[in-house]
Amino acid sequence: MKNHLIASAAVGALLSFTAASAFAAEAADAAAEIEEVVILGQGQSRQVQTVKAEELALEAAGTSPLKALEKLPGVNVQSADAFGAYEWSTGISIRGFNQGQLGFTLDGVPLGDMSYGNHNGLHISRAITNENVGRVDLSQGAGSLATASTSNLGGTLQFFSRDPSETFGGMASLTGGSENMHRAFLRLESGAIAPLGGLRAYASIVDQKTDKWKGGSEQKQRQYDVKAVLPIGEGKLSAFYNHSERREQDYQDMSFEMINRLGRDWDNTVPNWGLAIAAAAAYNTGRPLPAPFATVDDAYYAGAGIRDDSLYGASLDMPVGENLDIHVQGYGHTNEGQGLWYTPYLVSPGFGTPGSNAAPLSIRTTEYDIDRKGFIGGLTYRIAGHEISGGLWLEKNDFNQARRFYAETLSAPSRDALDFQSNPFATQWQYKFETTTTQAYIQDVWTVTDALKVNFGFKSVKVENEVATIVGSPLAGTIESKDNFLPQVGAVYKFTPDLEVFGGYTENMAAFVSAATSGPFGSQNQAAVNYIADNLDPETSKTFEGGLRYRNSRFQGVIAAYKVDFNDRLVSAQTASPILGLPAVLSNVGSVETKGIEVAGEFRITDDWSLYGAYSLNSSKYQDNVINANGSVASATKGKTVVNTPENSVKAELSYDNGGLYAKLSGVYTDERYYTYENVGGKVDGALVADLVMGYRFSGGPLLEGLEVQANVTNLFDKDYISTVGSGGYTNRDLAGTTMTLLPAPPRQVFFTIKKSF
Repeated sequence: MKNHLIASAAVGALLSFTAASAFAAEAADAAAEIEEVVILGQGQSRQVQTVKAEELALEAAGTSPLKALEKLPGVNVQSADAFGAYEWSTGISIRGFNQGQLGFTLDGVPLGDMSYGNHNGLHISRAITNENVGRVDLSQGAGSLATASTSNLGGTLQFFSRDPSETFGGMASLTGGSENMHRAFLRLESGAIAPLGGLRAYASIVDQKTDKWKGGSEQKQRQYDVKAVLPIGEGKLSAFYNHSERREQDYQDMSFEMINRLGRDWDNTVPNWGLAIAAAAAYNTGRPLPAPFATVDDAYYAGAGIRDDSLYGASLDMPVGENLDIHVQGYGHTNEGQGLWYTPYLVSPGFGTPGSNAAPLSIRTTEYDIDRKGFIGGLTYRIAGHEISGGLWLEKNDFNQARRFYAETLSAPSRDALDFQSNPFATQWQYKFETTTTQAYIQDVWTVTDALKVNFGFKSVKVENEVATIVGSPLAGTIESKDNFLPQVGAVYKFTPDLEVFGGYTENMAAFVSAATSGPFGSQNQAAVNYIADNLDPETSKTFEGGLRYRNSRFQGVIAAYKVDFNDRLVSAQTASPILGLPAVLSNVGSVETKGIEVAGEFRITDDWSLYGAYSLNSSKYQDNVINANGSVASATKGKTVVNTPENSVKAELSYDNGGLYAKLSGVYTDERYYTYENVGGKVDGALVADLVMGYRFSGGPLLEGLEVQANVTNLFDKDYISTVGSGGYTNRDLAGTTMTLLPAPPRQVFFTIKKSF
């Protein structure tokens, strides 16, 4: 009843808001159109929003573009750092679908599912520097048929880089703030070079370091981005190369029991080597653990994520005559990565031997090596009110993954956790995966009348995952994900130039994952792989959505409703603490039904003041219990709320910008969430979190023109809350509060930036 009242109030408020804004618009200057930084998908048959570069620039420098999307309806972003860039903790969920069930692209190039141990892509915070992002398009329900993704059961995020400027110049910025954060960014623009046919390009470099807000060590990244555009008649040839070197020290996963006993500021022991050694030695010799340890998993010495990525591509967009456009694109991505923990569960060789300096712990890594290449091509033909398009996406991905152990010394650490490790004393397993993806689509967008536009089409997907063993339990074989007909239909009807109704239906499939730590091969058991290949189905979704959009010179708003049937849900059940790295068991466990309402609106109160608000009501429920092979109930999930899915979320912003002085106060309320499948224990309370940004753009004279200062305050009221849920996976129930899968949010932090365009 509470949710229905909230939903009714929200819809009523938006309708009243629409009427009020329409009245205000009559008195407004007809030329005073909204200069939106968020565009609510006008003309689209799906729920779509676009966030422009101006909105992204209001975030603290170094913030992931994901953080700016938190304001949109249906979106839940979580992170244990202020920037939303710490990958172990950062996650985005949309309408009950988690990050691994969403699709992500950059300039059309697939980023995979952006998971921490990614097997087929990389996180957006490594793919491009946020200053070079031109816009982000979010489709909450389903992306376009042309989207290069095999994981977009739910929403799709498409990131687009900014084009190089037509004029020579550049931009430099310096940022400093809480936790010794310091960041330097420089971009140089060539401008259009007439002797080279108008070729224009930019190159940028960024270097960022910050201490963790609790515990020891730091998180740092260096990134290089290059992009060039060459006009060719009415078309253009574009190319880019982005390289990232990311080093981030982890925060310790916590449980409610740990938070109550040790406090939210508890973390891994680095730089206290002695305490880590004492705990590991006690565990391995049967002695009592040192205070304040209750279990050896309370803290490790350190954990870290090390990633080097190079992403590159070139594309040609060219009209052929008046009615035909072609798009051809090639891309590549290489990645070398290590995720590591100092583990007490395997000692360094020689520990306990008289006179040995071997430590009672070792460094455990999961190592990644990605080399993927792909091609995307498409045609668009316009005739008699029809815009007919079709395309093809091909990708071959060679992925190597290994689990290794590296020795440490008793007296003092001999390795840097923020460097790539070498010379292992053991390789537990190593597998080579080859994934071949083929996706094709065809679509017709038919403008029936000036008021009515319909679209219909389908895509075909085939993904083959092949595994070979280098070290470890023998695995071999191929698993295929295939669907030849995944339709998408939709329509938009304009009642007036300001008011339109939209609706659509989409089917999607998520391909099986090629990795030794998740998906069909995560069991590392040949019999299990054979069973999965013969019996399991990939996850699928059917999405219905529709709504109303209204826009005039002062207001834009949207009301949308949706229903999603998510079938053949796959679950990998964890059997122990994540640091042990034991295989997970994968199985189809039924379906999920999701229903919801989304409301969003922006009202330009005056030319300088604007008000934005969004509300989401989501009900995501498991439709089945998880059944064991013997027919008994393994997990009583039927009718329970999907993990990490808030029922209610409210977002609001009040902004001021007179061209010089600007400010924005924003708040996000996220409802309670579960990390237990059965919703027994494991509930994280809801939280209201506010951020503030203030800045000033100078003008007048060469030194002042293009100069800007900005201050960002994150978690303005210093709210103590749990942000990340599920960092260590999910469990059936947690009455004792001992599941280590939570990460507290950072406290209030302040950052100052000075920028100069030239």
